[in-house]
Amino acid sequence: QVQLVESGGGLVQAGGSLRLSCAASGRTVGSSNMGWFRQAPGKEREFVAGISWSGGATNYGSSVKGRFTISRDNTKNTVYLQMNSLNAEDTAVYYCGAGRSSSTIATRQSGYDYWGQGTQVTVSS
Repeated sequence: QVQLVESGGGLVQAGGSLRLSCAASGRTVGSSNMGWFRQAPGKEREFVAGISWSGGATNYGSSVKGRFTISRDNTKNTVYLQMNSLNAEDTAVYYCGAGRSSSTIATRQSGYDYWGQGTQVTVSS
């Protein structure tokens, strides 16, 4: 079993930045692809970013490409999401997911086996 705990969310003004963290425990996720998803009120959960188990490959949703950066530190069993140039449309609960050691980074929720409880990000305009 893997437990994931997200942190770093909060209230930020438009144009600002936040850095989310996802700490894993229970077992190492060093061999797992990891991903960030988000869900805004009344909307479906959407893919934000994913990173391969080695950190050598990344993938981003079209709405965040160029503004968000996903990274990982396998020595700390932690994945990060640096979010810059935030706007009101980025307001959502952000979830971290642990997937499999596949050569393809999953962009669907079904590609992830474990989820955290989420952290709220609110961007004021």
